[in-house]
Amino acid sequence: MITEDFYRMRAPRGAARRGYAGPARALVVLVAAGFAGGSLLWTLVTGFVEPEAALAFGVLIALGELARITLPGNREVAPIASAGAIGYTFLLTVGGDDVHHSGWQVLAVVTVGFALGELPHIAAGRTPEWSDLARRMMIIVVITLGFRPFAEDLSPGSDQAAWWPALGLMVAVVLAGWLTDGVIAAAIRAERLRTRFTVALRDELRAHAGLGMAIGSSGILIALASTITGLAGLLVFTAPLLVTQVAFRRFAEVRLTYLQTVRALSRVTEVGGYVATGHSRRVSRLAKSVGCELGMRESDLLELEYAALMHDIGQLSLRDPIASGATVFALPREQRRIAELGSAVIRETGVLDSVAELVRRQCEPYAGDGEDGPPPLGSRIIKVANAVDDLVGESADPEREQAVLERLRMDGAGEYDPEVVEAAARALERASAHW
Repeated sequence: MITEDFYRMRAPRGAARRGYAGPARALVVLVAAGFAGGSLLWTLVTGFVEPEAALAFGVLIALGELARITLPGNREVAPIASAGAIGYTFLLTVGGDDVHHSGWQVLAVVTVGFALGELPHIAAGRTPEWSDLARRMMIIVVITLGFRPFAEDLSPGSDQAAWWPALGLMVAVVLAGWLTDGVIAAAIRAERLRTRFTVALRDELRAHAGLGMAIGSSGILIALASTITGLAGLLVFTAPLLVTQVAFRRFAEVRLTYLQTVRALSRVTEVGGYVATGHSRRVSRLAKSVGCELGMRESDLLELEYAALMHDIGQLSLRDPIASGATVFALPREQRRIAELGSAVIRETGVLDSVAELVRRQCEPYAGDGEDGPPPLGSRIIKVANAVDDLVGESADPEREQAVLERLRMDGAGEYDPEVVEAAARALERASAHW
């Protein structure tokens, strides 16, 4: 039985735990930097060929990198820059004249374009996410290695039928490039979030599918159009991609606004003195870490984050606040009432019904106590994360965390899911190791 004497042992927590940067991220950045440096050195030694095309595509890549956007999940992308780089890789003729640039020149032009596009961001203090920039480079490396060695043989000249083998190879290497990027992104994500690689791979492939198709097809069209229209094809086929980028930017802004609104709403209980300061954020962080440990997919993690942030919003209806807002000490009937009221408030938004359901069932035993059966995994996670923070609070003492976890393990009433408790133990242990 958890007692209030244990709760009074709470102590302030220190600084936030540091993030984790693993070897997968470092390796990708190192390999991309190696290709970038090697291509620049090679091209400086051998010289540029077709400098007009190199300049035009380099400017397009730089402008595209300057206009990079950040999608949900903190995924940094530069659609126009990537499409321009792919188009330059696939370039066989310009206005009917064959081009003969090497794969190393492609990588050199892309490197310079990326660098020039990032300079204004860096000057303004908006440093890029280096792993995302390295991934953009690695996509072009894969596509270049798969296409440029065969470019001379694929040049169709005046034979229209000869375009089909070239087009088939373009599609194949684009698919290979995006699949490689998905694997790299999944490895970095799995390492950073400590989730399963297969779950991360599925999330990354789903997240990049639509935009990846738009970028790849635009790059191919730019290369094909340049055969007839010359370098003017860059402008013609970049315009539709620009519209797509604007749409994705607005989508990202809406998602960010949702999260900011939820975070602001979660602060109401803290400002009103119903819960301890920072409680909702700590529960949310721990819940997400536990969700990653249990292999939840990204969309479910987002709903879990929303629900964890607003799990105590029902306390606003209480006439007499619970001591320090710790619902773990409230009677089961009171816990259920708080959860029901909080769920009702969230349902009023009209767009967060699944989040409201997680909040409504957070107080149920993990095996369930009615016809609805066991509560959703997200509800079970919130129940454990809330209990841990109610009893540990801001304390950074690992022994205290372990004592709380042991009490949850010894729970004889079937309130806490043992699998979730063990996942919380792993998440807390790993977080403590990276102070």
